[in-house]
Amino acid sequence: MSAELPQSELPFLPFALPEIGEDEINEVVDTLRSGWVTTGPKAKRFEADFAAFLNEPQLECIAVNSATAGLHLALEAMGIGPGDEVITTTHTFTATAEVVRYLGADVVLVDIDPLTLNIDPKLVEAAITPKTRCIIPVHYAGLAVDMIAILDIARRHGLRVLEDAAHALPTTLEKELIGTMGSDATVFSFYANKTMTTGEGGMLVTRNAELAKRARVMRLHGMSRDAFDRFTATVPSWYYEIVAPGFKYNMTDIAAALGIHQLKRIGAFQARREQIAAAYNNAFADLPLILPPQAPEGDVHSWHLYVLRLSDEASIARDAFIEAMYAASIGCSVHYIPLHLQPYWRDRYGLRAEQFPHSQKAYERSISIPLYTAMTDADVQRVIAAVRRIALS
Repeated sequence: MSAELPQSELPFLPFALPEIGEDEINEVVDTLRSGWVTTGPKAKRFEADFAAFLNEPQLECIAVNSATAGLHLALEAMGIGPGDEVITTTHTFTATAEVVRYLGADVVLVDIDPLTLNIDPKLVEAAITPKTRCIIPVHYAGLAVDMIAILDIARRHGLRVLEDAAHALPTTLEKELIGTMGSDATVFSFYANKTMTTGEGGMLVTRNAELAKRARVMRLHGMSRDAFDRFTATVPSWYYEIVAPGFKYNMTDIAAALGIHQLKRIGAFQARREQIAAAYNNAFADLPLILPPQAPEGDVHSWHLYVLRLSDEASIARDAFIEAMYAASIGCSVHYIPLHLQPYWRDRYGLRAEQFPHSQKAYERSISIPLYTAMTDADVQRVIAAVRRIALS
């Protein structure tokens, strides 16, 4: 923090906080008292509830301990491996890309659309080579990617599509929920700052029965039967087989207990996030800022993030803006430091900032400000007042 910025005497307003109610707490306590705390009846119930929420009979839902795990499982089940290429955006968290390297395949990064900050379908198509096997679009901040274009590209080139929907519950595109479109698989995140939380966790969703079967086996050490089936059987049922060298990616019942009730509140959560976003939009319209893109008419933006960008007319630099917000005791973040700037990705693929001008410019000017359902109206007004004062200084 700059020495000339006095620290506010107000209590610190964090960038994000989960909203946990009594129903969630009671369900967790019930789980602890039940004696079954790892993957069991609550995890199965959460999977069933999530499938019912998506309301697509052919979808299978597989609860995992992180969205990263879900992405890894999906790619592994698709058979992605050494010699393959997977296209994704540079403007994402490293988890989107690192799972490709887990499998020995290579990542091809492309730039974003400067208006939506989502992956640019035209650049996706231009990056396809004979080695390309899969596209991973990322629904940035909760705004849907142009999946119509992505799915069309995939169909014409015979490619798989794995949606990184970590930000996108309950986002819609053309009134269809993300997770129900024509991709091979979709993965949601329930990390602590997401639109609903299980603390840590995620959900892999797919219509492909073989992909789902493989993911379920690989989720727990490559076992032919999971612990819940073996330990709750009423006849001797100890035998299992290891059919592959799997992973340890199962969701616990403690986490699922949270998810069961968080999912029931997702509509109310989204409505409150949208209300806060609307207040911000109205308050910041006259400032030298680029406001976040809106969902198309009739569709839903999850508003996982509210990302401001400093316009060319702004008189303050991004880092100074964040320092001033912290001096006002308000937490902020930056989403994201693009992958092309991260040492591993930069050095492995010889990446340069000028290859990704839109992501680079967005990064240099972006500030994510607090937006979460536990914020009071007074908290929202406090953020508004700070942003206005700093942007006009």
